[in-house]
Amino acid sequence: MRKSKMLAKWRANKPARVAAMGHVLPFFIRYAAHYRYDGIWLDLEHRNMDGREVQHLLALGHLFDIDIMVRPPTTMRTQLYRYLEDGATGLMVPFVSTPAFAREIVDAVKFPPLGNRGLDGAGLDSDFGLSTWRPNSTFIADALSETFIVAQIETPSAVAQAEAIAAIPGIDMIFIGPGDLQLRLDADPTQALTIASATEAVKAAAEKTGKQWGRTAGSVEEIGRYYAMGATLVPWGGDFALMNVLKTASEELDGLSR
Repeated sequence: MRKSKMLAKWRANKPARVAAMGHVLPFFIRYAAHYRYDGIWLDLEHRNMDGREVQHLLALGHLFDIDIMVRPPTTMRTQLYRYLEDGATGLMVPFVSTPAFAREIVDAVKFPPLGNRGLDGAGLDSDFGLSTWRPNSTFIADALSETFIVAQIETPSAVAQAEAIAAIPGIDMIFIGPGDLQLRLDADPTQALTIASATEAVKAAAEKTGKQWGRTAGSVEEIGRYYAMGATLVPWGGDFALMNVLKTASEELDGLSR
């Protein structure tokens, strides 16, 4: 089974280099791998792709040896582990606000004894059966050790229970979604919580449970600050940044007179 580059970095307590992607752009995966990214954050929560398109992109991740972390649009158990069967290295699950929900996700996507994932053994993750249909196959152990779950912390309730969520066996990382969290804080003026204090709470929860933590950033300076705090996932670079290519090119054309 393919080894996860993101997990290798986290196990060494180093940040994984991850870019965001929400459109069917095969070249983007190749470029990310070429420029030494460890993974792609494939957002299916807010972007729409059909199943074949997703399979195509996951196969390219294997071809170019780069992790693809899927943020799924569903929590249906069979669909979640199909992403892994199709080649996803991990899942980033939105709105994990309780330990019970975190446990449900682990049950869905981890094989026993850790979870209750259904076994097929014929997907891309098992080399279409070549890794399972042989004596002494290590596919089950490899799938347990080389796939990951990132639980997104996006509500005040999730922040309050961050330690209990992180403590669930099978949850590898807790990750702050500051946009959704801020939206919910703004909707409740009685909240004393801030994004800064939530970040500190998630950091402390990860450290206490021996898990990883991360969050998004708005600048290179912020990335450096979160790295210094111990974050190991701060995505940077994404397909929407391609607008800057056209912006620059258009400005260059503006400078030409005709």
